Amino acid sequence: MPIVIRLDVILAMRKVKSKDLAAAIGITEVNLSLLKQGKVKGIRFETLAAICAYLNC
Repeated sequence: MPIVIRLDVILAMRKVKSKDLAAAIGITEVNLSLLKQGKVKGIRFETLAAICAYLNC
């Protein structure tokens, strides 16, 4: 079963810019864009935890 990436939807719902999220969690905008597009093979748990903490999810 594939994992569905809805980061762009969550960002829009919370009115958060990708640039702000990337700066807050300490990754580049390019890497965040790749995450949003589902073009990565994996993600570090600490990055995922930082995204969830910032977005309160």
